[in-house]
Amino acid sequence: MRSFALFPLLSLTALPPVAASTKLSDALSYVDPLIGSQDGGNVFAGATLPYGLAKAVADVDGQNTGGFGSDGSNVTGFSSVHDSGTGGNPSLGNFPLFPQICRGDDLDGCMYRIDERKVHYVNDSLRALPGHFSIGLESGIHAEMTVSEHAALYRFTFPAGDEHPHIMLDLTDLWKSRQNASIRVDNDTGRMTGNGTFLPSFGAGSYVMHFCVDFFGADIFDTGVWVNSRAGTDPKELFVTRGFNLFYIEAGGFARFTTTAPDRTVTARVGVSFKSSDQACRSAEAEISQPLDDFDRLVDEATTKWRQKLSPIQVKSGGASEDLLKSFWSGAYRNMIAPQNYTGENPHWDTGRPYFDSFYCMWDAFRVQHPFLTVVDPTAQAQMVQTLLDIYEHDGWLPDCHMSLCSGWTQGGSNADVVIADAYHKNLSSAIDWEVALRAVLADAEDEPLEWSVHGRGGLRSWKALGYIPYLDYDPLGFGTNSRSISRTLEYAYDDYCLATMAGGMGHADLEAKYLQRSTNWRNLWKADQASFINGSDTGFRGFFQPKYQNGTWGFQDPIACSALASFCSLTTNPSETFEASVWQYLFYVPHSSAALIDLLGGDDAFIKRLDYFHTVGLADISNEPVFLTVYMYHYAGRPALSARRIHTYIPKSFNASPGGLPGNDDSGAMGSFLFFSVLGLFPVAGQNVYLISPPFFEEVSITSPQTGKTATVRCSNFDPSYKNIYIQSTTVNGKPWTRSWIGHEFFVEGWTLELELGEKESSWGSEMVDRPPSFAANM
Repeated sequence: MRSFALFPLLSLTALPPVAASTKLSDALSYVDPLIGSQDGGNVFAGATLPYGLAKAVADVDGQNTGGFGSDGSNVTGFSSVHDSGTGGNPSLGNFPLFPQICRGDDLDGCMYRIDERKVHYVNDSLRALPGHFSIGLESGIHAEMTVSEHAALYRFTFPAGDEHPHIMLDLTDLWKSRQNASIRVDNDTGRMTGNGTFLPSFGAGSYVMHFCVDFFGADIFDTGVWVNSRAGTDPKELFVTRGFNLFYIEAGGFARFTTTAPDRTVTARVGVSFKSSDQACRSAEAEISQPLDDFDRLVDEATTKWRQKLSPIQVKSGGASEDLLKSFWSGAYRNMIAPQNYTGENPHWDTGRPYFDSFYCMWDAFRVQHPFLTVVDPTAQAQMVQTLLDIYEHDGWLPDCHMSLCSGWTQGGSNADVVIADAYHKNLSSAIDWEVALRAVLADAEDEPLEWSVHGRGGLRSWKALGYIPYLDYDPLGFGTNSRSISRTLEYAYDDYCLATMAGGMGHADLEAKYLQRSTNWRNLWKADQASFINGSDTGFRGFFQPKYQNGTWGFQDPIACSALASFCSLTTNPSETFEASVWQYLFYVPHSSAALIDLLGGDDAFIKRLDYFHTVGLADISNEPVFLTVYMYHYAGRPALSARRIHTYIPKSFNASPGGLPGNDDSGAMGSFLFFSVLGLFPVAGQNVYLISPPFFEEVSITSPQTGKTATVRCSNFDPSYKNIYIQSTTVNGKPWTRSWIGHEFFVEGWTLELELGEKESSWGSEMVDRPPSFAANM
C-alpha cells in the first residue's frame, strides 16, 4: 500500500513574498443581482447591505423563494426581510407593503387579498444594483427601494390624478406561515406597528418579528385595518390568528394619502426587529433620520460598502468574456448576502459579540461558501464561527442549519464541525477559544441529542459499536428522520477526521488517534461486488457503497437512485439512504482518504475511468453541492490536467450571466463560490489546509488578505481566452519551482505569487505521488 500523510501540513516552507502588479477594476460594474433570479436559482435580487438584516425587494407569486423572480409573474407586495438562494418553502417576506389606487377612490374598491391585488410588473422597468432595486407595475405605480442595516426605505410614485394613494400592510409572510399577528395604526401619523409569529421555512419552532412603518411626503387622508376583502377606518388595531380549521385569514392595516400634483410620491420607512416594535422604530429613526432626503445617501453608502467588501479581489481578465466577469463578480457579491448579521436582535441572549443567523444550511455552505469568506472576509467568517460556538454554549449543540433564530433540519453530518476545523487549520482568528470549539465538536461526536433532526448526530450507539449507521437503525436514544444511512456514515466519518486533526493540532494525541480510526468507518459500507445498471445495461463497474442492516447483512439502494437519471431524494421527498445525491455521487465523498478510495477502486486508471463515466453519462449533478469536489478529484490520481479539462465542461455551460445563469439553488452563495474558486484556479478542500491548483479562467487574479494586508496573486503565462491552453506545464511560487498540485492557506495570508505556465497538452506536472494532495489511510 502506498503511504499517505496523516493530514495536511498546517504550514508550508516560508517563501519571500513577491509584489503583485495592481490590476484595478470597478467590481460593482460587473455585479448583476438578477443572475439566478430565474430557473430555480432563488437568489435575493433586491437591496441589501453586506450581511444586512434589512433586504427590500418586490415579492412575486411565481419564483418567490428569495422574494423576487424575473419570470414575469405578478407582484404581490414589497417586503423588507429575505433569505437568498434557498430551496423548499419561500423564506421570510414578512409584512409586505402594497401600493394601489382604489377603484372609484373608495375603500370598497381596494384590493386587499393577494389573489385580488396582485399585478404584473413591466419587464423593461426592472433595475437591480447593489443597494438599490426599482420596478414599475402595470397599474402605473413605480417603486424603488434601498436599505440601511435594520430598515428599508421605499418610494412609491403614483400616476397623475386626484385619487388618494393607498398603501396597505399585510400581516403575512411569503410562505403564509403566520400563526398570529397584530397591528396598530396611528390615526394622525399613519405609523404602523405590530408583530407576528411565523414558522421558519426549513426548521422547527417559531419566531416573532416586529415592524414599524412611517410615511412621508404626503398628508394622511385616513387610516384603518382590513380583513380579507374589506377595510374600515374603525378600529385602528387588529389581532389575527391563523384562522378557523386552518383557513388562512388575510388581514393588516392601511393608510390613504393626500398628495399635491405633480408630486405623487409617498415614501415609506420600514424598520424590522426580532426584539420589539420599539426597537424597530428606534433603528429606523437612527439609521434613516431624514427619509425624504436619505434615499440617495443610503444608495451611495450601500455602493461604498459593497465596493469595500469586494475590494480585496483584483482581476486582469486577459480577454476573458464580459459574461464570465459578470458571473464571477456577481458570485462573489452573493456570498456576502448571507449569513446575516443579527447583532443586537437576538431575543434569547446577548454576549456582547456579533451574532449571525441564516446559516441556511451548513450542508450546502461548508464546502465552498465559508472557505470563500475565510479568504475574502475573514473577519466576518471569524464572527460566524464564534456565533456557532455561542449557539453551542447557549443551546447545547452546534447547529447544522439555523434561520430566523430557529433550529433548521440537519441534512447530513454535523457539518459545523467541518467549518470549525477549516477555521482552525487556517488560523482564522486568535480571538476564538479553540478549547470551547473542541468541546463543541466532541459533543457532536459523542453525545446524541434527543432531537437529532435539528442538531448533532443520530445513531451514535450504532456508530460506536458497529462502525456505520445501519439501514433501519434501532435508535431509542434520539429521534430524527431515519434515512440517509449511507450519506450519514460518509459524512460522520469525515466529521470525525476533522475532529481528529483539530485535536492533534491542539496536542490531544489520544483523541487524534481515536477519531482518526473512526474516520475509516466509511469502508464498512463498501460492497465490493455491487454492480450498477442504467436502463437495464450493466455499466461494467463493481464496488459501491450500500446500506447495511444492524446484523451485518446488506440492504440495497440502486446506485443511480437519487440522481438526475432517476428521482430526487430529500428529507421529505422520497427519503433514501443518500441525501439529495446518488450512491454514484457519494462514491467520491471521502475527502480525507481519497488515495485509499483510489486503491479500493483498483488504482489511478480505474478511478479516472469511473470519474469520467460519472461526469459524462448524466449522473453528476452540478446543480447540487456534493458534486463540487468531484470535479477536481483527478488531482488525487495524479492527473490535475483532467480536473482542468472537466471544469471547462461546466463553465460557462452551466454558469452564465443571464437571469437563469445558475444550475440550481444558489444556497446562500454556494453556486457563486464554486464558480469563484474555479475561476481563481484554487479549489478548497473544506476542513483541510488544502487548495487544489488548476489554471484560472483569467490571466491574473489577486486577493489582498484583510488579515495581513498582503496580496496573493495567481498569474498565467501563455494565457488563452479561448481556453486552448488549459494545462499546467510548470509552476513557481515566489519564483521558485513548485511541483505540488496543491497549496495551503499561507498562500493568501503571506501574499505569495503563484505563476503557472500553460500549454495545449497535458504535462507530467503534479503527477508524482509526493506532489499529490495529502490523504490519510490507516493500516487496515
